[in-house]
Amino acid sequence: MSAALLVALVPALAQPSIVAGSDTIQTLRAPSLGPTSTTPDSSRLNRRLPLLAGGLAVTYTGLMYGLSKSWYTGERVPLHWFNDLPEWKQMDKAGHFWGAFHQSRGAVAMLRWAGVPERRALWYGGFVGFLLQSPIELLDGRDPAYGASATDLAANFLGSAGLIGQQLAWGEVRIMPKYSFHTTRYAPMRPNVLGRSLAEQHLKDYNGQTYWLCADVGAWLPAASRWPRWLQPAVGYGAQQMLYNDPATNAAAGLHAYRQYYLSLDVDLRRIPTRSKLLRRVFYVASIFHLPAPALEWNPRRGFVMHGLYY
Repeated sequence: MSAALLVALVPALAQPSIVAGSDTIQTLRAPSLGPTSTTPDSSRLNRRLPLLAGGLAVTYTGLMYGLSKSWYTGERVPLHWFNDLPEWKQMDKAGHFWGAFHQSRGAVAMLRWAGVPERRALWYGGFVGFLLQSPIELLDGRDPAYGASATDLAANFLGSAGLIGQQLAWGEVRIMPKYSFHTTRYAPMRPNVLGRSLAEQHLKDYNGQTYWLCADVGAWLPAASRWPRWLQPAVGYGAQQMLYNDPATNAAAGLHAYRQYYLSLDVDLRRIPTRSKLLRRVFYVASIFHLPAPALEWNPRRGFVMHGLYY
């Protein structure tokens, strides 16, 4: 939830001339205005950075407070660790990676908008996803039903590192993690864990979540190539029949969890040309989601399955 909210803040704050709905490193050059003049970059930095820092601090504090009051409402115990790596077919780890990547991506774009020099924007903003998501482990660590997770922290780190690594290697995001969701029959069977409302199911029902890696293959092709940059191949990962995270309890309910792998296509909305500032901002936010498209699935239960339109 916080990942989507943070990314959504970027277009609302950023000027299209700086961000332009793009994740490409941009070199901003200002004309010399004389020894006594303030360059546009430093002026923008002085005006926007306090606004950005204050807005993020207030927003994140509010999110964490709301989470602690709405999600973690039961008994508190001393901080402890718990190995949850075997649970939920690692779908939650994919979610941590996705969230940290896009929180870092949004933070870098915000710092660019604020006028922070490119390298500093990348390094300072690049680890924001890790820093924002990791305190949640403090809440988990004091919940008797959970525990702080070292593998969650690792997934957070890898998400931020994935963004930084791409920017250092290519100066842009060429492999974009994305998310899609569809409702399942499992949430009504255990709504207290998998979610009662649609919003809760987006967060809790791992059966309905799919995580994707979408590749901008046109970035590696010669300039003369006619491959449309907006069309990208995508590989996806999901899982099914996860009513309980314990295999024995799940089996007692007649369910046996299994993994799913997908091959599909995706539309990179950032590559669609438009003069509309509003659309550029909408496309930037929407680029965190995989759009419905035909998909080829493979799973160990049914083998290959063709989907005419997969969400």
